[in-house]
Amino acid sequence: MIQKKWKIIISILTLVFIVIVGVRTAAENKDKKFVSVATASTGGTYYPIGVGMANIWSGHLKGEKIQASGQSSAGSIENIELLREGEAQLAILQGLISSQAYSGDGSFEGKRYEDLRTISMLWPNVEHFVLMNDKIKTGTIEDIKGTGFSVGPQASGTEQSTVVMMEGLDLTKKDITPEYLGYSDTVSAMRDGRLDGGSLPAGIPISAVTDMYASNVKASILEVTDEQLDAINAVSDSWYRYVIPGGTYPRIDKDINTIAQPNLLSTTKEMDEKTIYILTKTLYENLDEMYEVHSSAKEMTLETALDGVSVPLHAGAYRYFKEAGLDIPENLIPPEAK
Repeated sequence: MIQKKWKIIISILTLVFIVIVGVRTAAENKDKKFVSVATASTGGTYYPIGVGMANIWSGHLKGEKIQASGQSSAGSIENIELLREGEAQLAILQGLISSQAYSGDGSFEGKRYEDLRTISMLWPNVEHFVLMNDKIKTGTIEDIKGTGFSVGPQASGTEQSTVVMMEGLDLTKKDITPEYLGYSDTVSAMRDGRLDGGSLPAGIPISAVTDMYASNVKASILEVTDEQLDAINAVSDSWYRYVIPGGTYPRIDKDINTIAQPNLLSTTKEMDEKTIYILTKTLYENLDEMYEVHSSAKEMTLETALDGVSVPLHAGAYRYFKEAGLDIPENLIPPEAK
């Protein structure tokens, strides 16, 4: 009987403790602002960079009561929907997907997202169109016509962006013999003589391209002319000039003139100006910590924050970049600030 009474007392005390902890936690969280960053799968680059940013914000902004976290997702297209539905407050997006969503083109035809806003360019996806030397005529990306060429895995961002770039060259998949291979498989197929080339966009250096040169595959990275860049951006304004420095790849001492598509930190205009201002400022004042998160993060600088951006800035980011002295193009000024 006594043992039964003690069990009841212990149960009551446990319940009281749980209630007290719950009330205290609710009180502590009452004024907190929770920010979720939509990224991509845990095996890619988006996820660790998103989580890294969230940790920096949470660590430095305790006084502002901002708590940030990274969440995995299926990538850029789903991230747009997460922003639209309010299930994420920030998202990392491929530049092409950002442009298409804001304009209502491509995958977002009839589903334009006018409330989309940009915070910053994070790091570039550098375009590497590689082609066997015996197929090269001009040395530019138009040389892929008539070749066996990998456009990337089916339904991937690589395939989608490659097809858009081809459209800017007045090419379709009918003008090539398309393959749908990953990066390492593309180089392996080229080495074995089963493939002429492929599209391999990523941050530099790309290990598959390093392997291509190191293993003496007789192939090169094709260049992109200014005219080709303009024609591609006429289809979707998502790319900008990028020069791969000489020495990036084995035995390649000269610079390579190509283009890049930005990976962007984006949000919605519904986010308040103060919060986005604080997040942007904190991120750029602690880049040394970001550089420790992932090698791609080392491309992040204040000077390149607007490279390749085509969707207007959020008012909070606009305020920070103005204070930092950046020259902000007219098309990036948020409608809310005009």
